[in-house]
Parts: sequence; structure tokens; C-alpha cells
Amino acid sequence: MHNGTVASSPERPDREAGIDGAFPQKRGVTIRVIIQPNYEKASQWAANYVARKILDFGPVLDRPFVLGLPTGSSPIGMYRELASLNKAGKLSFEHVITFNMDEYVGLPQDHPESYHSFMWRNFFGHIDIPKRNVNILDGNAPDLAVECAEYESRIRQVGGIRLFVGGIGADGHIAFNEPSSSLASRTRQVRLTQDTRIVNSRFFDNDPSKVPEKALSVGVGTVMDANEVIIIVNGANKARALRHAIEEGVNHMWTISALQMHPNGIIVCDEDATLELKVGTVKYFKDVEALALDPATLLA
Repeated sequence: MHNGTVASSPERPDREAGIDGAFPQKRGVTIRVIIQPNYEKASQWAANYVARKILDFGPVLDRPFVLGLPTGSSPIGMYRELASLNKAGKLSFEHVITFNMDEYVGLPQDHPESYHSFMWRNFFGHIDIPKRNVNILDGNAPDLAVECAEYESRIRQVGGIRLFVGGIGADGHIAFNEPSSSLASRTRQVRLTQDTRIVNSRFFDNDPSKVPEKALSVGVGTVMDANEVIIIVNGANKARALRHAIEEGVNHMWTISALQMHPNGIIVCDEDATLELKVGTVKYFKDVEALALDPATLLA
């Protein structure tokens, strides 16, 4: 384990299964919603939470920490913060195994907008993770069904994912589980909606026709199998999705709502993303999480 100024805290019993802020008794009872003033603070909180989980787990070669990771714009700030912790010697990824959520079908891995390129450009290329520990779906595999089945198998072989980090789309999708995806779905090939292709066209010269029509994606069930799930939600364009995630019922048209069924789910969001929540909902979560809102407390 990388030695730094932040250390695991085995003497603190509330950290046995990871930091749960000031309210460990809430674990497995409700979704936690951490409301931060802006994207930067939300990213720092998410990064420090991930770091705390890895440090408390104390991964070694024969007992690695298994981490699920997203792409898109939401996690970039978190990746930047985690890379800074690694560079400062406070966190090591030497014994961390990662599984990414998705990859486009038919896009060369060296294409600048493939998720292979995205992850190495924004995260893996800045930390000490061995390349052999990185798992990303191959959208150019000769048999995509076999690729998806083997991805699920690799997750099982390492004992499952301890912490899956994700983001959501404006329509509430997690990974590429578009509206109407089965909440029990597994890793598979999916067809992207036109709305998703339009949104993602900002990475493809603002031309939706350049966005691949299909992708490989972990399923909602794959994500929900993780021991813990943390979802980053930022921006006013995600406000409706956040409302459906928290205030509405579980619904396959808003796949993020499946998080309500998870015993250890956390949403970390900025103020802009709360614009469609009821005032009482916002006040409630700010109250119950009041002692856990400062990102620095996670690494104290």
C-alpha cells in the first residue's frame, strides 16, 4: 500500500465497511443525497469518498479493491482530484482493479472519443494503475455477445465490484441503459437513442451522425450488484432526472431510479441539479447530512 499522509483507520469501528459520514446507522436504510454548492465541491466529495474506501480496504496484490468507473463529463472533476491525491502520495491504485461502464461499438480504440482514449487521457494516464488491472469493454470484438458475457464473468472472478461510480444522462440513464431498459439487465449491446446521440455529438464536431449508433454497456443489474453505488449529478439539465431518482417511484423509463432499491446508494450533486426537487426534500437531505458535507472530513 502506498504510504502517505492519509492513512487507513482500523481503530475507528465506524470505518470498518467504509466511511458513512456522520451517520453510519443510516447504512442500508435510505439513499444518501450529498448536496454541494457547485460541481467542484461535488467532485471533491466524490473523490475523497472513493479514496477513503480504498484506503480503509487496504488493497494488496491478492486482495485488490474493485472499482467501477464511468465516462462522460460528470466524473472528470473527480478523476482530477483522485489523480492529485495519487500524485501527492496519499493514495495508490497499484492494487485497484477497474471496470468501466461502457464503450462505443465500431469506434477504434485509438479514436480520441473512444472511452478507452477518454479514460487514459483523463484518469489512467495520471495514476499508478497497472494496465493489466484496467477493464474496458471492446466495442470491436469479433463476437460482441461473447465479449459482454466474458465481461460479466471477469467481474465475478474478482469477487464483484465493491464500489461503482456513475453519472446520469438528462433522461436519467445510467451507463447506456436508455429509458425502458430492464432494471435486471446485464452487460449487452444497446442501441443509443437519438437524444443521447445529439447530446454526445458535442464530442463529435456537433454532428449526431458521427456518434456511433450502438454501444456495449453494463446493465442496470450489473451496477446494482455492486456493494456500493455512488452517482454524480451536476447541472440544471439533470434536475428532472434527479427528481425522478429521489422523489418518484422506481421506473424503467428512468433507470437511475433503480438506485432506490440499493442498500448502499449515494447521490452527490450540486445545487443546480436540485432545481426540480421540493424545497422540503432539499432541506431534509441538507439537515441529515449536515455533518458529512465537508469533503475534507472524509480524509481526516
